[in-house]
Amino acid sequence: MAIILRLDRVMADRKISLGDLAEKVGIADGNLSKLKNGKVSGVRFKTLDAICTELKCQPGDILEHVDDTGEE
Repeated sequence: MAIILRLDRVMADRKISLGDLAEKVGIADGNLSKLKNGKVSGVRFKTLDAICTELKCQPGDILEHVDDTGEE
């Protein structure tokens, strides 16, 4: 099981930079960069809520579940 982060795609669709989104959401650029690049093991619901509010999207637009067990 793997969770894939699609934040970069949603940000590109909305034409918003990492710095602008970080400022509007109230988190550090570095932390948002790690989230965008999938280098985190978790995300707070408060942060996810702020990102979704700012990008006008649903959590499912940012998070994707991929079955990586090899079973179909």
